[in-house]
Amino acid sequence: MGKRSDYLEGLNKLKQHVFYELLEIVGRVFIIVRYHEDVRIGNRGFLPEEREKGIVLVFNKNMNFNWHDWGIEARLVFGSSTEHCLIPVEHIIGIYSPELNTQFLSIYEESEEEIPSRKVEPQTDEKGGDKIIKVDFKKRN
Repeated sequence: MGKRSDYLEGLNKLKQHVFYELLEIVGRVFIIVRYHEDVRIGNRGFLPEEREKGIVLVFNKNMNFNWHDWGIEARLVFGSSTEHCLIPVEHIIGIYSPELNTQFLSIYEESEEEIPSRKVEPQTDEKGGDKIIKVDFKKRN
């Protein structure tokens, strides 16, 4: 790993895994989707407040939806209308379960740089034991 695409692929698989695990445990899962022109919420679209804060969507085991490699395709009900929704996985910024008081947040923004490797160096404590871990999050050159 190290390339941006590798990290994104891994992150997208993690989102899918968390989604399905919460769905299996509780029977429903909430997702937070940020506004982006690639996200389709049928004819309804995003309301002004949702454009700023995102939209929360609820999925349960009885719903008919598909999680493709690129994201979720579903027919969701808003009030009295059913909307065809296309939600690219990179725009899912949160997955949570109120029942489990559990949440997974991912606000990763894609950039042109590769994600730097992380350097971990064990440090010794006052007694000479390897008990302290120092993590260097600076970009390697």
